[in-house]
Amino acid sequence: MTKILVTGGTGYIGSHTVVELQQAGYEVVIIDNLSNSNINVLDGIEKISGIRPAFVKGDVTDITTLRQLFKDHPGIKGIINFAASKAVNESVQKPLLYYRNNLVSLLNLLELMPEFGVEGIVFSSSCTVYGEPDNNPIDESAPIKPATSPYGNTKQISEEIITDTIYSGAPIKSIILRYFNPVGAHPSAEIGELPLGVPQNLIPYLTQTAAGIRKELTVFGNDYDTPDGSCIRDFIDVVDLAKAHVIAMRRMLDNPKGEKLEIFNLGTGRGLSVLELIESFERATGVKVPHKIGPRREGDIEKIWAEPSKANNVLGWKAEATIDDTMRNAWRWQQKITPKD
Repeated sequence: MTKILVTGGTGYIGSHTVVELQQAGYEVVIIDNLSNSNINVLDGIEKISGIRPAFVKGDVTDITTLRQLFKDHPGIKGIINFAASKAVNESVQKPLLYYRNNLVSLLNLLELMPEFGVEGIVFSSSCTVYGEPDNNPIDESAPIKPATSPYGNTKQISEEIITDTIYSGAPIKSIILRYFNPVGAHPSAEIGELPLGVPQNLIPYLTQTAAGIRKELTVFGNDYDTPDGSCIRDFIDVVDLAKAHVIAMRRMLDNPKGEKLEIFNLGTGRGLSVLELIESFERATGVKVPHKIGPRREGDIEKIWAEPSKANNVLGWKAEATIDDTMRNAWRWQQKITPKD
């Protein structure tokens, strides 16, 4: 059984990817410092897949901890790297935290991979590398623009680090996946997005507002050059996204003579505004979301959505969930985790 290391594996996208990897027959080792996740996520993973993955509590920025992990779990063939801080707004306020977490973790992994015979790394990147795009939808040939936030900049720099490492002749491969906006939860409602404290992402804030935990949702800006004035994003179901990582891992490890470095956009190919997303949630669940319009937020891009044909044709992957199904799953998850009086 092929062994895969998932860094940040108890986090939102990480946990869903661990489920898909285990269901596809991979053996998984997770490392996570639990800075933005909960150890109980392992229970949810086990309930869905029937397997409890090996877990190491540790920080990927600590190379000593990481080296020990590779010694304790010999034979790891691939890495999926989710060990990163990920909130655009927070990165503007705490740039050093973002540069340290997101870059040092990657440097440590790339340094240790040849030493322990790890063949490939799937890197969790972002459509933020395209900045404010000239045209939509965006394919992989779109120019990389100056980042609008330290978070986006860490993704650009990480991609450059991976590219330079591979072109230096390092005996590793990489697939870089540029996500658009992951949303939703596992249909079982056993795992989902579980932010600590006030959510930085739209959907958990929306579902917490619908559940009465938050007073109202603020829509940041209604004066953008879009049909309803709110920002447009490509919202992709988290389970669809997780499945793409399994396909990418298989492609890297099963084709020894394949490309050393490939990049794919992962999205639905459809742009939805923030106001349309609120409408979709209300339609799918029958629950109203109190919301107000606030000022624009620093670091936000006006509109961006994917041209996912390369992932569709080359990887054989496609986003399949409807936005209404995704919103229903997000609401089921919120209902499960909302404290009962």
